[in-house]
Amino acid sequence: MTNPAERLVDLLDLERIEVNIFRGRSPEESLQRVFGGQVAGQALVAAGRTTDGERPVHSLHAYFLRPGRPGVPIVYQVERVRDGRSFTTRRVTAVQEGRTIFNLTASFHRPEEAGFEHQLPPARIVPDPEELPTVAEEVREHLGALPEALERMARRQPFDIRYVDRLRWTKDEIQDADPRSAVWMRAVGPLGDDPLVHTCALTYASDMTLLDAVRIPVEPLWGPRGYDLASLDHAMWFHRPFRADEWFLYDQESPIATGGRGLARGRIYDRSGQLLVSVVQEGLFRRLEQ
Repeated sequence: MTNPAERLVDLLDLERIEVNIFRGRSPEESLQRVFGGQVAGQALVAAGRTTDGERPVHSLHAYFLRPGRPGVPIVYQVERVRDGRSFTTRRVTAVQEGRTIFNLTASFHRPEEAGFEHQLPPARIVPDPEELPTVAEEVREHLGALPEALERMARRQPFDIRYVDRLRWTKDEIQDADPRSAVWMRAVGPLGDDPLVHTCALTYASDMTLLDAVRIPVEPLWGPRGYDLASLDHAMWFHRPFRADEWFLYDQESPIATGGRGLARGRIYDRSGQLLVSVVQEGLFRRLEQ
């Protein structure tokens, strides 16, 4: 299986080992810890597999408790907290090598007609994704060629990511920069027609660039790193149906960073400007040893 989108769908296809217990693969990677979006996406799959499938998820709240080890399977234990007339609630505990690494609570809601709706428009007008280079193209333009490690990573990347504001490489480029970032994203191939797969794939993607907004005023997004960032918690609210293999705009900002923690929030829109998903995350940031 060579298509990264197909690999993502396979990664989200958990093995059921008991009624409320599932096992997920954790690919062997060169990363120091399992990617948080993978754990969140798999946990949401586990929660969704214990519902009747008629109620889409409307929110999730999660905590990253310990770093996961790449290459080691993760077991997801689901607690059926509530099955009500309109809402279904599930609590998921992710366990690796006997230790809890992640907790997630997800709520599913039977679709209803409220009789009214509103939303604020996107904060700014941005170029279409077709007008923007891919990350790999920007790196090649700056460096002349993609380093081998980045080349391998680009081939495995399940999402096409295009930064609305071009990548910044020097301290001068980030001088007086606001803690904001925006990217266009979509899966690099079809993800099928299961709405739960699209929701979990977007959950995976939501952790890829959100903490960029915390770093932007401090250091360039590319090049030598001065800080290490790790996700602490993650919350999402799903407002409208969507497909993660169609372009969506992820507008991100960091209202505050203090005390070794940075808060980031994001709004995900479709191409017509409809708000699809709201995201909030807090991350730990620490200066790296030089």
